[in-house]
Amino acid sequence: MAKRAFNFYAGPSTLPLEVLEIAQKELTDYRGSGISIMEISHRSPEYDEVHTAAMSLAKEIMGLGDDYKVLFLHGGASMQFAMVPLNFLRDGQTAAYVDTGSWSSKAIKEAKKIGGVHVAGSSKDANYAFIPKPSDIKCPGDAAYLHITTNNTIAGTQYHELPDAGAVPLIADMSSDICSRRFDYSQFSLFYAGAQKNLGPAGCAMVIVRKSMLEKCKDGLTMLDYRTHAEKDSLFNTPPCFTIYIIKLVLEWLKGKGGLAGIEKLNRAKQEAVYGVIDSAPDYFKCPVERGSRSWMNIVFRLPSEELEKKFLAEAKAAGLIGLKGHRSVGGIRVSLYNAMPLEGAHKVAELMASFKKANG
Repeated sequence: MAKRAFNFYAGPSTLPLEVLEIAQKELTDYRGSGISIMEISHRSPEYDEVHTAAMSLAKEIMGLGDDYKVLFLHGGASMQFAMVPLNFLRDGQTAAYVDTGSWSSKAIKEAKKIGGVHVAGSSKDANYAFIPKPSDIKCPGDAAYLHITTNNTIAGTQYHELPDAGAVPLIADMSSDICSRRFDYSQFSLFYAGAQKNLGPAGCAMVIVRKSMLEKCKDGLTMLDYRTHAEKDSLFNTPPCFTIYIIKLVLEWLKGKGGLAGIEKLNRAKQEAVYGVIDSAPDYFKCPVERGSRSWMNIVFRLPSEELEKKFLAEAKAAGLIGLKGHRSVGGIRVSLYNAMPLEGAHKVAELMASFKKANG
């Protein structure tokens, strides 16, 4: 195989090479069945083993017990922007949201179509350059739930301390930092993630919900009712089987890396390598994010000019470092360091940054 590039796309993002090699080996003949995992019935014992293992591994790695259900749903994380309020925001109630970027604002927009919304905290006026402090997040005690986005791929911010919602159920979009560090996931009544960043390929959202939260679901829905999928273990209709198969392989890979403790150690080293270069020349590598809100998953910065940014991206691509262009809405450079990015990749970017400044500073 030709040498693999280091893939820094924000999503769909890089997958572990070991996982891709297993999938390649099993692609046309899944464990002696004579057919691909993409062809096997979702009611078959072969697929049931994959499906059950993926659910079990997710709870094991995140330290959750039988009081939680793991769901695999279509529609990605964006579908959850609507499903959450459809299930839990009743007539006359208000849901609380913290607005920390593009994805949280989209979640707010969907919720407003369904019921009342209280913006409990926001960094919009500062171009989303920080995460509001827990003490600055004002959640009404009678809110249906408090929704946060734990990592913001475009703004490059991340929660490092969660708000205390008290008796109000805490719900989180964890699409871009799920399973990236040690975390008390039992703080959430429900959390969800699009698979295409830290869990697997695109095509599926993992939703993990406390069973007692399911009792709060409104009646009148079928496919968009969480209980429909919880009662059938996400087999009410045909699930995204291949994506779930890859999720299962990724979770096995993550467990082999030492689980959340092991991956946190790796992710800490990766972000320190890149931020170290930024902090050595902050006037050249201009990071718009306040230090206490910096993301480990998506590091964003600007160079002194757009011309230099284009040159940097061209040199990066020539060096086998792809996907470093910032989101189209903000421009600049974005270094996505999801779980599957090797430490070598972070070091390669840091080395390029340092040499580029020396040659173009």
